[in-house]
Amino acid sequence: MSPTRCGKMLLLMTLLAVLSGTGCGAEPLRLWEVQGRREVSLASAAKSFGEASMVFVGELHDRPSHHDGQLQIIQALHDAGKPLAVGLEMFTARDQAILDRWIQGAMEEAEFVNHFQANWGESWRLYRDIFLYCRDRKIPLVGLNVPREITAQVARKGFASLTREQIGMLPPITCNVNSAYMELMRQAHGHAMSESDFTQFCEAQLVWDTSMALHAMRYLEVHKDQTLVVLTGAVHAWKQGVPRQVRELSPHRQFIVILPEVPGTYDKETVSLEDCDFLLLGV
Repeated sequence: MSPTRCGKMLLLMTLLAVLSGTGCGAEPLRLWEVQGRREVSLASAAKSFGEASMVFVGELHDRPSHHDGQLQIIQALHDAGKPLAVGLEMFTARDQAILDRWIQGAMEEAEFVNHFQANWGESWRLYRDIFLYCRDRKIPLVGLNVPREITAQVARKGFASLTREQIGMLPPITCNVNSAYMELMRQAHGHAMSESDFTQFCEAQLVWDTSMALHAMRYLEVHKDQTLVVLTGAVHAWKQGVPRQVRELSPHRQFIVILPEVPGTYDKETVSLEDCDFLLLGV
């Protein structure tokens, strides 16, 4: 092949990679459909989302492949013409103006990275493609979290330790941890703590999960036509985490839960519909 023709071929391949909307190195997603106990393609899974107004996609925060999978799911839904927004554990609800400026193209990447790091630490490179994809396609981003100092204090001292000012930083929630919820948390975390410490840990989880559920539903009450793709840690995305709170607050709301395969925790052999609807395989 001549140098000129070779150059044209390379240029064409580059353009195709860009226009496809997926990274060159991204492997096509393999999913495990829990109800059917079978492996399915992303395209097939996306068709089954139906009338779901929320799609929870869990992650282990430090796994690049989990974020690649999240991006592919966002891309598939966007390409299917679904009006989308992306809900984020990585930003608090009080930072919504920052996310809006980013999507509007009114903020340089360096400035946005500073805000990201203030919320989530030094992991921008793992999430960068998701944030760029949403910005370039004007897909709204929604901050769902509460200030980290709030949940940290609840975990150390309990919900009752919060001041009136701190309570005002939360959506209107209660924090009634019952024995069933504590047992679910023991199954998920397996913590060997004193009873009082574990109760406070459960209170922190409940504040976290309920607040994110409320922030997500508040957004959808205004934007009824959109599907909210929620990106959060696997324990929060697990059906007994944020989705459980959504179900208790809004029993008729439909959602889909997708978790990454984690051998020994979430895998094809042991996962059930009490955990999720799909597993991301091989990630």
